[in-house]
Amino acid sequence: MDRRTASESLSALVERVPEGWTRVTYEGRPYGLSRTTRLGGRVITITAEELGGTDLVSANVYRTSNADHLRACEMPDAKVLAFLHGWK
Repeated sequence: MDRRTASESLSALVERVPEGWTRVTYEGRPYGLSRTTRLGGRVITITAEELGGTDLVSANVYRTSNADHLRACEMPDAKVLAFLHGWK
């Protein structure tokens, strides 16, 4: 997958996440999912905490004029992308 396609896919995943806090399901377990947008939309923080459990997903997405850049917080990017693809 080229860089542009990966960036567009990330953009679509991020846009699916509603601003504020939402209860969602991932892999059959409940999570509290939150999105906070700062700096005029240039920085988006996404955090998901398993409700009643210990799993955590956290990342920042930096939007530049060329692309969106994912920076997972102390976890692999793949974990964040899997969550963004799989939550309901």
